[in-house]
Amino acid sequence: MKNHIIIESHKKCEQQGLNPDGLPIYTERFSSAELEARRLKYKEIIEVIGFFVDKFLSSVAGDPFFVAISDAKGYLLEFKGDNSIISQVRQLGIEEGLRFSEEIGTNAVDLCLRHHQPVQLIGDDHFHKVLHQLACYTAPFHMEDSGQVLGTLSIMTAAQFAHPHLLALLCTIVDSIERELLLRKNNTQLQILNQVLMDTNYYGIVITDALGTIVEMNDKSTAILKTIEESGSCCLGRSVFEVNRIGPYFEQVIKDRETCVGVEVALMSGMEPQYFMLDVVPIYNNEQQLTRVVGSLRDITEMKIAEELLRNTEKLGFAGQIAVSIAHEIRNPMTTVKGMLQMTSKTTNPHYYNLMMSELERMNAIVGEFLILGRPQAIQYKEEQCHLILEEVLSVFELQLEMNGIKVHYECGDRKSIRCDRDQVKQVFLNILKNAIEALPFGGEMNILLDAVDGYQQIRFTDNGVGMTDEVLQRIGQPFHTTRRDGNGLGMMIVDKILSSHNGMLSVSSELGIGTSVEVRFPSL
Repeated sequence: MKNHIIIESHKKCEQQGLNPDGLPIYTERFSSAELEARRLKYKEIIEVIGFFVDKFLSSVAGDPFFVAISDAKGYLLEFKGDNSIISQVRQLGIEEGLRFSEEIGTNAVDLCLRHHQPVQLIGDDHFHKVLHQLACYTAPFHMEDSGQVLGTLSIMTAAQFAHPHLLALLCTIVDSIERELLLRKNNTQLQILNQVLMDTNYYGIVITDALGTIVEMNDKSTAILKTIEESGSCCLGRSVFEVNRIGPYFEQVIKDRETCVGVEVALMSGMEPQYFMLDVVPIYNNEQQLTRVVGSLRDITEMKIAEELLRNTEKLGFAGQIAVSIAHEIRNPMTTVKGMLQMTSKTTNPHYYNLMMSELERMNAIVGEFLILGRPQAIQYKEEQCHLILEEVLSVFELQLEMNGIKVHYECGDRKSIRCDRDQVKQVFLNILKNAIEALPFGGEMNILLDAVDGYQQIRFTDNGVGMTDEVLQRIGQPFHTTRRDGNGLGMMIVDKILSSHNGMLSVSSELGIGTSVEVRFPSL
């Protein structure tokens, strides 16, 4: 150090024309307001440093030791230490807010920041002779996770108290400070995350330790689990393995160290089941040791009810289509048989004839019942606000959209009244939204635009989902044509039929891997 960095620094001082017999001239300093602002920014750092420095100073009480804290640019922020040496330092013009730069002469703070390493200057290592009576030790402190230099910590004492171990001691103090700063940062982040998790009203959160003991629960999870746990085993301090339905999943995660995501569980609350989506995630420390297991319960009961409603609607449409097909296939040959029987009425035993005609009439009544099943329900046309129906359907899907990570951008332009059957229009929106959600299995965006166009109330649904091929697109609306494993292809067929009965229009465009746009139009009033 002395043979290289210090000698080079002395040469620069001579080139700058600094007077070694005079006092250092400090040209840069904070104003009072700037110093106060910087201290506020470094408040936590100064607090942590103060804790360790006070311990050091208490061990050398009575000896002239002085400690200074600077920021990353060399501005002094805080003094601590023996009053006698602090008074001596102030007589040299050194005060809080001054900047120790290269221009003021050889100093430990500047050398430390420029060369990113601990520095010691003892006696004539300083350029100015007035400082030859001092020994200065400076070490940089960093943000340990990023390596960013936050500032320096310096110990100053009389030259006769200089000791080679002081620099090593200072580096040890700095290491302790950096670890404490990192620990505080991590703890702050954990506290924020923990607060976000525990304060949510949408999820039930259960946190256990590595052995499965429940250590934290939010109010939502307590309310959910208490409805199914009469024994009270869902309380804090109890084993999560004893909690019905969710315990085995925690046990599996702790045993196999694997995440368990998207498990659907049904929990009985009285006589009615409640449906939840369960995620169980292991949490590890820096040494990859399991420290916590976090489970979240998302209520999907409303979504299940909506799915069941849609499923029943599709089943009913399917049954109607089958009923109509069967009825027509039976009625045609039955009409032929009845006609032929009437032609032979004069040669047929009247008793047998009347019996056969009676049975044919009964068969006709049964076929009529099939046709009634296949006919649409009585439509009640009324003047309705289309945007209100749409917003009502969106509110039904709100929770499901949020849980699936789908962001909806809804824009309501010119609103028009339409003459329609409210329930059927609602069914149109339900079927289209359900298809859009299924096209976004990993989340995405959906844009919905309601506006008035050419005498129609237009509603356009656009998603950035998986999209469809041209072949699939051409067969949209055909019964039993579907890309879903559990689908029957009746959803868009129902949409098409409802729009036809309302003199509306349906337009679908899609591109594989890009997304799909579905546009419906109802005549406006």
